[in-house]
Amino acid sequence: MKAMQCIELCVRTGVLGAGLILTQLACAADRAQPPAAPAIFAPGVISGPANDADPTFSSDGNTVYFSRNSTILSAQRDGDTWSAPRIAAFSGQWADQQPSMAPDGSFLVFVSNRPFKPGELTGPAGNLWRVNREADGWSAPVHLPATVNRGNSTWAPSVAGDGSLYFIERASAEAPFRLWRSQYRDGQYQMPVAQFFGDPRTQDVDPAVAPDESFIVFGSMLPGPNAHERLLIAFRHGEGWGAPIDLGQAVNGSGATDTNEARLGPDRQTLYFSTDRSEPIRFPRTRAQAEADLARIERWDNGNQNIWRVSLLPWLDAARAATTIPAR
Repeated sequence: MKAMQCIELCVRTGVLGAGLILTQLACAADRAQPPAAPAIFAPGVISGPANDADPTFSSDGNTVYFSRNSTILSAQRDGDTWSAPRIAAFSGQWADQQPSMAPDGSFLVFVSNRPFKPGELTGPAGNLWRVNREADGWSAPVHLPATVNRGNSTWAPSVAGDGSLYFIERASAEAPFRLWRSQYRDGQYQMPVAQFFGDPRTQDVDPAVAPDESFIVFGSMLPGPNAHERLLIAFRHGEGWGAPIDLGQAVNGSGATDTNEARLGPDRQTLYFSTDRSEPIRFPRTRAQAEADLARIERWDNGNQNIWRVSLLPWLDAARAATTIPAR
């Protein structure tokens, strides 16, 4: 659909408010460049032979923290390469995962089962902890208050620019996971508010929120025996969110594969995510191709969870273009 046809459609249908924004966004998206195919992130180094997920970056993009089999690791960038990962100073003893850096790099929030009461052998299955950046490294981990850790299953933190915290938990044992937001004000986390995206049946997980909270990427899944998580993007609309947009087959793939653990890169326009998808092996092949396939499998492509990345610019540009289409 051409640009003028999109504008004429918006005017002719007379849609207003949120409906107009969504129609404009759909029109703009139709003009946007198609997304590039996702690429594996640092194969054989960050994406390795184990289960890797949740990359979060220092503000300069030169340090990455990520989780590998319930341990948080860090690596340093040198040009286009990454150093061999090492266990983060605050991790290793307990089951730690899902690190999320504040946009300014001043603190990091992560999930852990470490005990927070003296004498306990272990803590809740999943609670949120925070370490603050200090001159010589990181502070000792601090268990976040009961306004955030309201039960034994609090996961998937994402930190906004003002320090506010997004995370997931269940409203009850039978309820699906929901996204929640706790406003950070005067050094305190306020009572969390549930974030809704239109369909109460969905399970929404793993938020990655823009520092200015203008958009959010998250995993979502409808109930059912063959359901799988797919990544969606939603844009701020007033005090709430517009209708989520599926990131499509290029990102989410097809078949029995979950795509989740969304993270934003330091440029705030690159999406990192995790999936157990594999590169297809095509036959017939040459001996050199067979050797390359086996080398790839040994490095990372063995059916475990790996980290991939893709540009969000097609969706971000479409959203920006939508705001320039005149409304009647």
